[in-house]
Amino acid sequence: MANSLRPLKEPYPTDIAEALAHYPAQDGYVLSLFRTFANSLRFLKKAVPNLLDRDSPLPLRIRAIVILRTTANRNCEYEWGVHIAIFAKAAKLTPPQVAAMRDAGVDVALWSAQEASLIQAIDDLCETGGLSDAMLTRFEADWTLEQQLEILALCGTYHTVSFVANVARLPGEAFGARFPV
Repeated sequence: MANSLRPLKEPYPTDIAEALAHYPAQDGYVLSLFRTFANSLRFLKKAVPNLLDRDSPLPLRIRAIVILRTTANRNCEYEWGVHIAIFAKAAKLTPPQVAAMRDAGVDVALWSAQEASLIQAIDDLCETGGLSDAMLTRFEADWTLEQQLEILALCGTYHTVSFVANVARLPGEAFGARFPV
């Protein structure tokens, strides 16, 4: 298994340690996902960090919805669980909304009209790679151009994150949530 994607362990080479220093850590603990990215310095530097900043044109709640629905659609319990544990409360997601992230379809009673439409758009992007004319019209009405690009970038990035976590078969972090049964 010399070519298997697995999280790197310390001590890291200097260039990897310098790149990992730009990722969030809790009491020195760097998430397994980020340590898996570290198998490639290029990937570590370019793949995700640009979307981890605080300058997003989207409110935290919308970012969380995009990330959670994308990772749920990609069946990535690892990343879904990390985001639930870290961001669900701050994003003011209710327990029924968290559980609904894994449901097929959209329960419009749980979401604002804009959020329900966004969830449907994410489902369409994940399933078809695009949006129908009607969905595109709504998407363009709901979001500025900058927000549209951010939503698309987040959806694409978290497809990649899900692929990495799933292929590396990362077990959930100890603090992470699990998919609802």
